Amino acid sequence: MKAHEFLGKAQALMEERGKQYDAQDGERSMWRTVEAFNAITGRNLTEAEGWLLLQVLKDVRQWQNPTYHADSAEDCVAYAALKAEALSGLASA
Repeated sequence: MKAHEFLGKAQALMEERGKQYDAQDGERSMWRTVEAFNAITGRNLTEAEGWLLLQVLKDVRQWQNPTYHADSAEDCVAYAALKAEALSGLASA
């Protein structure tokens, strides 16, 4: 896949997962996840840091196997976009 195709795939994945799990406007579960994490641990993780954590998880999974894993690569692109959104202050909190 070309870079722009990864972007399109990531957009489609976020929209589909949003319909399955969150809201019609796409993936919006991280702020609830970090809110719960912070309540349990007493930490102060941000939404952007939550997306970074998932991005790192996908990278670890990608690199621990010698062959390409499409799910890890595609999810990592989507998480990068969601992280950028959260960092820009436009995320829904």
